Amino acid sequence: MTFLDKEYREIITKAVCGKGRKFAQDSHSITPSHRPSSILGCWVINHLYNAKKKSEDTVEISGSYDINIWYSYNDNTKTEVVTERVNYTDVIPLAIKDKNTISDEYDVVAKVIQQPNCLECKIASNGHKIVVEIEREFIVQVIGETKVFVRVDPDWDYDDDDDDDAWDHHVTDDELEGVKPNFLGKKD
Repeated sequence: MTFLDKEYREIITKAVCGKGRKFAQDSHSITPSHRPSSILGCWVINHLYNAKKKSEDTVEISGSYDINIWYSYNDNTKTEVVTERVNYTDVIPLAIKDKNTISDEYDVVAKVIQQPNCLECKIASNGHKIVVEIEREFIVQVIGETKVFVRVDPDWDYDDDDDDDAWDHHVTDDELEGVKPNFLGKKD
């Protein structure tokens, strides 16, 4: 049997040709303008990212986010918020790959499974810096053109779909009685 047999058709289509997933944790050291007494809160906001196919086996995600830390200083008598913009690059290996793609042009779809999130925020042992542990997780799909071979059923009756009665639906008088023509109401 060959794929050029009359019982098979060759279809060129876009399909998911690669998949990958990555969980990452980072540690950031932030220096506030005052020596912190205690940490009052930490938020990660303004997450931006883009993804591109880097090599045959990887996708690269470049992104950034803001870390906002609310802390007290001067023996817990004053508070301040320090903000730092963090840039990152995650290289995600493709665990599933289709080697039968027919083009070098790909679309990459990246979805955030876990937005960047603060796991821990603490004052460093030297007392002046704040150490923040961040986690994030992505899943990526690489979409490209590929060939699909489909078997054609030689015994299929082409006239089955041409039967007009199979697609006709007649409304009965009983069904029409329940229709309210002013269901949208009147405008005044």
